[in-house]
Amino acid sequence: MKGLITKSTGSWYQVLEAESGKFFEARIRGKFKLIKTRLTNPLAVGDHVEFSLEQDEVAWITKIDARKNYLIRKSVNLSKEAHIIASNIDLACFIFTLKHPETSLGFLDRFLVCCEAYNITPLILFNKMDVLSDEEKELTRFIAEIYNEIGYDSLEISSYSQLNLEVLKQTIKDKVSVFFGHSGSGKSTLVNALQPDLNLKTSEISETHLKGKHTTTFAQMHFWTFGGSVIDTPGVREFAMIDVEKEEIQHYFPEIFAIGRECKFHNCMHLNEPKCAVLSAVEEEKIQESRYLTYVKIMEEADENNVI
Repeated sequence: MKGLITKSTGSWYQVLEAESGKFFEARIRGKFKLIKTRLTNPLAVGDHVEFSLEQDEVAWITKIDARKNYLIRKSVNLSKEAHIIASNIDLACFIFTLKHPETSLGFLDRFLVCCEAYNITPLILFNKMDVLSDEEKELTRFIAEIYNEIGYDSLEISSYSQLNLEVLKQTIKDKVSVFFGHSGSGKSTLVNALQPDLNLKTSEISETHLKGKHTTTFAQMHFWTFGGSVIDTPGVREFAMIDVEKEEIQHYFPEIFAIGRECKFHNCMHLNEPKCAVLSAVEEEKIQESRYLTYVKIMEEADENNVI
């Protein structure tokens, strides 16, 4: 039987059977756990699998189809290992909030780098526009312009004022999408605004630390009535990449890679080499300094031979 993983708690999975549309509780055979990998979970929401049923109606997953892409995060306690967040994604939506909580540009850059590395189309959603002052809106639009010029699409939204939610619906219709962002950035509230009957659990921002409380504890796929689905994920603190060579990292910063072709040395790493076109472009503000600093940080992490 063929199916789709729609929920993962870490110890068991929910599988949607392709033909009947019936859900089954599923387990994995031990052999999947023995595969040598730097990933802590062999299966993720979005995976297409084959499974068999036993007498108690428990499904046993026997095969995982090849993934077209996936996004991963660093494992909480294991710096050299990573955890798959979701797989087979058509559109990855990053929810950026200027405040409540504040989203760092470095966090956004790491998300975009992972999308580039694993061939996923990203969309930046500037959320909570209704709570911003005119000056804050201007700053948000300045940030949007930086990323639009690089080639990334973005959209201003608000779950409460319904700003551009119809536009977003048309964008995600008939796609497998996933929403990312800090805890408290409004992922669950946005999903509920797009389809109220889902009633996803939401939480208030912690006033002490101005950070969100985790409301989603495991990944789960929900199906839109207007077509397509969304994978709701726990708040991600740090995105990661595995099996990426240090020399490849510049490929995942489109503006750095483009200007890097003008460097004197073809193997320039854009750190301290002479006649580096990228370093000159940063000085001349043709490349955003915050983006370059993220690039340098990721390069340093690659030297440490950890998951980056």
